[in-house]
Amino acid sequence: MSFPWLLETDSKSLRSVNGSRRNSGSSLVSSSSASSNLSHLEEDSWILWGRIVNEWEDVRKKKEKQLKELVRKGVPHHFRAIVWQLLCNAQNLPIKEQYSELLKMTSPCEKLIRRDIARTYPEHEFFKEKDSLGQEVLFNVMKAYSLVDREVGYCQGSAFIVGLLLMQMPEEEAFCVFVKLMQEYRLRELFKPSMAELGLCMYQFECMIQEQLPELHVHFQAQSFHTSMYASSWFLTIFLTSFPLPVATRIFDIFMCEGLEIVFRVGMAILQMNQAELMQLDMEGMLQHFQKVIPHQLDSGPDKVIQAAYQVKYNAKKMKKLEKEYTTIKTKEMEEQVEIKRLRTENRLLKQRIDTLEKESASLADRLIQGQVTRAQEAEENYLVKRELATVKQHIEETSVQLEQAQSTIRQLQQPFAKGNPRYTEESILQLERELVQARLKEAESQCALKEMQDKILYMEQRNTSLPDENNVVRLQEELIGVKLREAEALTGLKELRQQVRDLEEHWQRHLARTAGRWKDSPRKNAASELQDELMSVRLREAEAQAELRETRQRMLELETQNQIHSNQLRRAELEARNLQDRLHVLSNQNKMLHSELQETKRKQAEIECKNKEEVMAVRLREADNIAAMAELQQQISELEIQKEEGKVQGQLNNTDSSQYIRDLKDQIADLKHEIRCLRGHQGLPNQHTFDGIHIVNHYGGDNESYQSSDEDGVKLSPHLTTHQDRGRITLHPNLEDSESEGDEEGDALRLTVPSNVSHKTTTV
Repeated sequence: MSFPWLLETDSKSLRSVNGSRRNSGSSLVSSSSASSNLSHLEEDSWILWGRIVNEWEDVRKKKEKQLKELVRKGVPHHFRAIVWQLLCNAQNLPIKEQYSELLKMTSPCEKLIRRDIARTYPEHEFFKEKDSLGQEVLFNVMKAYSLVDREVGYCQGSAFIVGLLLMQMPEEEAFCVFVKLMQEYRLRELFKPSMAELGLCMYQFECMIQEQLPELHVHFQAQSFHTSMYASSWFLTIFLTSFPLPVATRIFDIFMCEGLEIVFRVGMAILQMNQAELMQLDMEGMLQHFQKVIPHQLDSGPDKVIQAAYQVKYNAKKMKKLEKEYTTIKTKEMEEQVEIKRLRTENRLLKQRIDTLEKESASLADRLIQGQVTRAQEAEENYLVKRELATVKQHIEETSVQLEQAQSTIRQLQQPFAKGNPRYTEESILQLERELVQARLKEAESQCALKEMQDKILYMEQRNTSLPDENNVVRLQEELIGVKLREAEALTGLKELRQQVRDLEEHWQRHLARTAGRWKDSPRKNAASELQDELMSVRLREAEAQAELRETRQRMLELETQNQIHSNQLRRAELEARNLQDRLHVLSNQNKMLHSELQETKRKQAEIECKNKEEVMAVRLREADNIAAMAELQQQISELEIQKEEGKVQGQLNNTDSSQYIRDLKDQIADLKHEIRCLRGHQGLPNQHTFDGIHIVNHYGGDNESYQSSDEDGVKLSPHLTTHQDRGRITLHPNLEDSESEGDEEGDALRLTVPSNVSHKTTTV
């Protein structure tokens, strides 16, 4: 495969290529020092690389080993842009056409990218100035990739790789190469938010250190100097932030050809070269050594470290094996974390359950104690009420006796007074009345006290109904009987022990009496007395043992009693809890029934509202029909008026038939008025003006006598009608005062006009 626009085999073609790149404005590295003073060796290298580029496909397939050797020696600066694109196959990517469209879009990572651009190559001429061309194109490439790969987005460290690419090629080509590196060189896995690939690289690198540099590995472990503390930036930036730029660029050449293997090799070579110094340092010293000393060691050039890198043992199969081991370890860790999380959840749930049970137990104990206290208080109150009731009854009896005595005294006093005995004065009568009032007051107080006692008794009876039922009382009585039986047994045992003690005391007294003259007796008697003493001591120990046994039994009985009491209390608490649950169930059912009844009521109310609306609409429709009928009637009246005007014009009203015609019109008007009244009375609509009068123009060929004769023939004017003659016109119209008093019975008059050459009379009906 050949590129006609690429380099030819002479320096002239090289200069033309460099000139075209400057004219396009895309190249980010100056090529002013092209080849004026190149040595023959450099010229041969350029010619060789020019042929490789022009015959890239054949060289890549047939001479891959020689190509790797050439890349390890370094790619010429002016060929790097082309060779890097060829090495990663990024020269014809379809995504290159989308680059301009991506720049028009907005990325969520723009703030992060802007913040880190100033930290990328801060001392390089192309990037150090704020808002320079270098910073702008770097921002464009990073933004475009964050839009292409939203999972990775933007990660610190990737800007250094993009910056190195922009030093060698235009931004579109740099974007394509960076996309290829992320997809095919494991960089995407390194820059993912989880950074799982970086952990794998650290594990593989640490295993290589343990195998090839065991003493250094032990020193690192002793100082707690983890691999990620110094090597993570090596893998994330391909040494671009750790080594001088020329050295890192040479390593990047090899990385483009061989992948991450060169990072492992160079890292191991660096550790081998500095092992002696690192063994003498602590953790802080080692960090300083990696940051300051090692970069200055490479100022002389990269050849030494690259040669040492390829002396390092690197086994690809073993790296695959380590990858599997790491995956297995991580899987186990994830499973353990899941199991630990599950156990923690179960532990938390168990603790919550224990807390709940403890609270329930404490609540039951409190309720049990409260119930016992309440029962004791109620029993005491009941006893006090009974005592007060007995006292009140006794007081009432005494008061009633005193009242009877007072009444008898009054009767005795009234009898002599009735007989007219003057020795009972008014003072004695007043005194008796006062005593009577006091007696009645005492009786009223007694009655009030009796009523209060009765109310108290009723209240106590109501309280007694809320006390435990008969079954619980029976259980309590059984417990009380059992306790009394055990107490009786204990008293019986105590009496037996006391009797044994008295017997022993008697034996002891007899023994003392016998031993009083022991010194006078023979040895045989002394031996017998000693045996009796031992027997007495044995009996004493036996009595003590029996006493301890009795005491132990007594304790056991007490414990059994407490156990039974607690079991009964728990049984009662369970029964009460069951009753509460049943009550809750009943209340929930009642709530559901009430809710269903409420829904049914709402539904019925909605139906009633719909029916009311329908009825209102029907009423409104009937009103509209009636209004339409009234409008038709009014239309008919208007037509009649028009007919009257036409009849007047055509001479239908003459002197002979005017009276008959007026009567016909009056009949029609009366019929129409009756229909209107019927409609108004039926619908209750607001009254409207009706045509209760009409101006009828009677035109005659003669004078006033003809009008009088026609009036006599049958035209009888209403008392509400008045007439007047004005300019040949006689007008009959309603009397306004009467019309106003009649209300809506009177309406507007209809006027019919005749020509002026005919004497006419206007009649208002």
